[in-house]
Amino acid sequence: MQVIYGINPLLEMFLSHPAMLEKIVVAEGRGGEALQKIIALASDRGIPVEFSGREKVEKLAPRRVHQGIVGLCREHAYVTVDDVLANRHKKSRYDLVIILDSINDPQNLGAIIRTAHCCGANGVIIPSNRAASVTASVVKASAGAVYRIPTAMTVNLVRTIEYLKEKGFWIYGADAASGVSFHAPDYEGHTGLVLGNEGLGIRPLIRKKCDFLISIPIRGEVASLNVSAAAGVILYEILRKWGKGS
Repeated sequence: MQVIYGINPLLEMFLSHPAMLEKIVVAEGRGGEALQKIIALASDRGIPVEFSGREKVEKLAPRRVHQGIVGLCREHAYVTVDDVLANRHKKSRYDLVIILDSINDPQNLGAIIRTAHCCGANGVIIPSNRAASVTASVVKASAGAVYRIPTAMTVNLVRTIEYLKEKGFWIYGADAASGVSFHAPDYEGHTGLVLGNEGLGIRPLIRKKCDFLISIPIRGEVASLNVSAAAGVILYEILRKWGKGS
């Protein structure tokens, strides 16, 4: 059972995947229009709502900004890589897939998923080992976007990248050591963007599979942007380039 906490993630759950919800737990004394909307949605769908002491909510979502409400739901449903490829945004000329190599921080994962959704990406691909998976913290950090964009989990990112290349993708790796600015490519064609671990970057074998390595110029003394910030910068540059050709 997975715990979803906070008003916006729960509203997103109701809008996109209400069947996953098993139960809502609300802290006694918690009020507000948004909460009443959630309770009404739960009633319409036959989802039980339990009003309990704040201690129970704290126990279900310890040390979290839960806003006095949590939802109990089934574990996140991952999709296949082919499902991701079938999800091209209606306004996109090409497929756009984000490939995450060993992102460990749930906040970063959630933020990247949120940005990917806002940019109209097909979906996100993550590895099954040594990386953050979709948890309640990721749902919260994504503001519920995890329910709006498919996430695939794969056991072998190298093979996945090779498969994407067979499907006509160009693979771009974000690498702070690259001398090629992220502004340089035209990003024409189906695009896969690889983002690496917060400390180590993209692993050597994954780096070798990239068609291009790109970097974001840094003027300050810090070596690179946070990976979720870098994702936003590069993804919106891709959209800008695509817009020029539309």
